[in-house]
Amino acid sequence: MSSPFPGMDPYIERPDLWSDFHGDLAPEIRTRLNQVIQPRYFARLTPYVTYETISIGEVQGIRPDVAVWRTGRPGGSAGGVATITPAPAESEVPLEVPLTLLRVEIRAVAEHQLVTVIEILSPVNKRPGHDAYLDYRRKRRDLLRSAVHLMEIDLLRGGERPPLERSVSEAPYYVMLARANRRPQVEVWPIQLRDLLPVLPVPLLEPDPDVPLDLGATVSSVYERGAYSSQIDYRKPPPPPALPAAEARWVTELLHAG
Repeated sequence: MSSPFPGMDPYIERPDLWSDFHGDLAPEIRTRLNQVIQPRYFARLTPYVTYETISIGEVQGIRPDVAVWRTGRPGGSAGGVATITPAPAESEVPLEVPLTLLRVEIRAVAEHQLVTVIEILSPVNKRPGHDAYLDYRRKRRDLLRSAVHLMEIDLLRGGERPPLERSVSEAPYYVMLARANRRPQVEVWPIQLRDLLPVLPVPLLEPDPDVPLDLGATVSSVYERGAYSSQIDYRKPPPPPALPAAEARWVTELLHAG
């Protein structure tokens, strides 16, 4: 079943759905690009790992990577057994679990030259103070200094967006394309909740023309394959951040009409 929204579905931003959505969106982009950029180019996934701090209430179900095994008699020496001193207090340390994020890279078949990087932002990329936020800002800066095209796809309303030197129209979602041969000028698609997702131009090496990436069709395919309509209760408000009043009314009308 398809989403009731014409473009991006804000309910997918729910934390327990987003990681699944993100994990399928990058492979779907890779697949669609590989259908149109061969034989001179190929798209591939590049994973990178960061760590997410989880609350104590989320610990259930996490399996530790280290176990302690007893291989003999406990404690003591040949002359006697030492008495273990109980800890007089307990506290907590941050519990971090690995989080794998994916980017899409387009490379030229000849020498595997990196041509274009497509980044799909995640909540940790937009959370000031998080290691992934700082790492992404450094990586972004390095790419903008290179001869590589950079496309950022931000389908999350929350968090702090990567900076632009000149502001553009306010919107819940954005796509930014920084072509290597046009910087510091960049192309920006501010996407409203009511908008269809755009067909994006993906640049290659000159003189090869851009290839199209239909972001709307891509997101729709991931939505249907992920069976999100069975996991979302559209009778409830969308996940935070709260929508502006006009957008909240529009969402209510849209869902009631359906």
